[in-house]
Amino acid sequence: MITFNTDSIEMPALDERKVSRWIRSVAADYGFSVGNINYIFCSDERELEVNRRFLGHDYYTDVITFDYSTPSTLNGDIFISLDTVRSNAELVGTSFDNELLRILIHGVLHLTGQGDKTPETKAQMTAKEEKALAKWA
Repeated sequence: MITFNTDSIEMPALDERKVSRWIRSVAADYGFSVGNINYIFCSDERELEVNRRFLGHDYYTDVITFDYSTPSTLNGDIFISLDTVRSNAELVGTSFDNELLRILIHGVLHLTGQGDKTPETKAQMTAKEEKALAKWA
């Protein structure tokens, strides 16, 4: 089950059924089924609080993924700061909706085991995001 929740912020406009089908399709591309993925949309301040409390990081970010997956099933909580998604969209010159889709799938790719801490893994993540976004249309 894929759920979409908010934490003290307005829910973004999403076609939840279409997004869920897309996520399941991308997960299948990597050999996974979807168990329980919970998206939590929040503000920058809430994202920072989660980052500090659970990861010991003192910085803002667009997505934090908590992975509870098994070898064949994706499970996790994915916190997304809509404030940062909005500012990142402006920064790279894309729409909020496009950037939100990128971040939604970014969290799923983390659940499949994809990292993004080095220049090489970040480039791989970007390529995988692009491949997944091409399936959206």
